[in-house]
Amino acid sequence: MLAEQSAQPMKDLQRLSELSEDWQGPHKTAVASYTNWFGGQARQSQKTPHGDWDIWLILAGRGWGKTRTGAQDIAAYAMAHPNVICGVIAPTGGDLRRVCFEGPSGLLSIIPSQCYQQGDRRSYNRSSMEIKLWNGSIIQGFAAIEPDRLRGPQFHRLWADELAAWRYPETYDQMMFGLRLGQKPRLVITTTPRPTPLVVSLAKRAGRDVHLTKGNTFENYENLAESALAQLKEKYEGTRLGRQELYADILDDTEGALWSHKIIEQGYISKDDLPDLTRIVVAIDPAVTNNENSDETGIVVCGYGSDNNYYVIEDASLKASPDAWGRRAVDCFYKYNADRIVAEVNNGGDLVERLIRNIDPNVPYTPVTASRGKLVRAEPIAALYEQKKVHHVGSFPVLEDQMCSYVAGVKKSPDRLDALVWALTELSQNTGQAYWRIS
Repeated sequence: MLAEQSAQPMKDLQRLSELSEDWQGPHKTAVASYTNWFGGQARQSQKTPHGDWDIWLILAGRGWGKTRTGAQDIAAYAMAHPNVICGVIAPTGGDLRRVCFEGPSGLLSIIPSQCYQQGDRRSYNRSSMEIKLWNGSIIQGFAAIEPDRLRGPQFHRLWADELAAWRYPETYDQMMFGLRLGQKPRLVITTTPRPTPLVVSLAKRAGRDVHLTKGNTFENYENLAESALAQLKEKYEGTRLGRQELYADILDDTEGALWSHKIIEQGYISKDDLPDLTRIVVAIDPAVTNNENSDETGIVVCGYGSDNNYYVIEDASLKASPDAWGRRAVDCFYKYNADRIVAEVNNGGDLVERLIRNIDPNVPYTPVTASRGKLVRAEPIAALYEQKKVHHVGSFPVLEDQMCSYVAGVKKSPDRLDALVWALTELSQNTGQAYWRIS
């Protein structure tokens, strides 16, 4: 098995070595870079596998080395094959730049300067997220949140990072339509798994056209701080979150939870299919404290459509100071021409309203008080999902994980879920009139 897994890298290395006999400089530098990774630094599970696969699916925990593995594979392919077009797709433009291209394990950190088109990194175009190499090959970056940008481009090889966190499922389809150049176009997926239909279906194809690699966080102990590993193990060992984020298990739905991933995903729509909305609200579930151990502040935007259905438009939740989350909520209010902001005030009392008023006194605001338990408040909203009356405009991975895992007795506050419930409760009980900012 080890010999089989190392065969493909060695084959490409031989190709590079043959080229380096005719070409000095960049070719020899590329061979050295390739050899350092595949011949020493990479663990066996990180080496591009041999075999007749179309998709290399890497399901691994946080810190396993997924980014480095994806970057090394796509860079090695582009350096070993002249005049090829490679693509990199990440959840957002920020993820693409900060992680896949410019991150500590990203492409810029592993491609030698001499291997760029002009012999230095000036051939990296930050605005278009494109790297041009000396041999005519190109590596182009795309944000999964913009599926239409993948209409038209064609590729020899693709790297899809954090596929389980992509908001729009159609991005995968558009990506695959473009993977059609050369004799054997291939896709490499690096992701922490979530039980989305796409991830589950790909995992089930293992041994056919999919080569599956699974790994946990602790395999990369040599490159991670011992104290960090100890803290992760102490806090998350034996928990559902730990099983998913550290051990890369694809989790089944939680027994007793009001939602399942299947129920949520049956209502996915694209942003192009969003109907006219007659009412929109921004709901806040504020965090009580602001420190490293604080909960997030849940901020969720929902709308009521002309078709009498409900739409979850954005999850803008974050961990931040009251001023920061208050400003984000007000920004969402104007971004979506919302009718009002609603906020739970059990803990914050009048402080939340004063905060919003200080940021913008013109925003319509409604305080809501939790007089019943979380699950009791959530049951009517869960019923709307079962009746197929609630649709998510794309995927909201963290929110949906909270929805599908929260059961009675869980101590951690489901901040995003609470905000969702407040928003849909407000929409299902009241009508209103849109309010626009006058500038």
